[in-house]
Amino acid sequence: MAILKIARMGNPILRQRSQAVEVSAIPSAQIQTLIDGLIETMRDYDGAGLAAPQVHVGLRIVVFEVINNPRYPDAPEIPLTVAINPQIEPLTESTFGMWEGCLSVPEIRGYVERSASIKFSALDRQGKPFSQKLDGFPAVVVQHECDHLDGKLFIDRVRDTTKLAFLKEYQKFHVE
Repeated sequence: MAILKIARMGNPILRQRSQAVEVSAIPSAQIQTLIDGLIETMRDYDGAGLAAPQVHVGLRIVVFEVINNPRYPDAPEIPLTVAINPQIEPLTESTFGMWEGCLSVPEIRGYVERSASIKFSALDRQGKPFSQKLDGFPAVVVQHECDHLDGKLFIDRVRDTTKLAFLKEYQKFHVE
């Protein structure tokens, strides 16, 4: 396994729609190695999730996990999840807002409101379908990562640009 290089805002791969993964390709060494690299990179950077485009691969694969994460000390735990070709269905019109950050947009935070409750469906790393109902913080993490698969960054969802901040200022003035 290896720590993969993170694409940063401005890299065109972050603005492209990713390609679906063929089910027959999921067991391949190439896809399994990519998944291992995504997990290791996410953990090394203390990320809550990571999408394949963030490591310069235009495929519809995301990983997410929050367990004893120093960047999210008060967040509920999220078990390691590998999601291939994920789909999201909002389950409510109500929203959940929070300050988001991104490994591809380092040192910046922005306040984003997303669907408070979603149904999340995907294939796991063995190619088996699964679905989950997620609310609050876990729903936000999944929506954030899946946005990467469609060429969107969290800053695209910041409605009020006065709620964009550099990390140091966010930590001084916005952390409660």
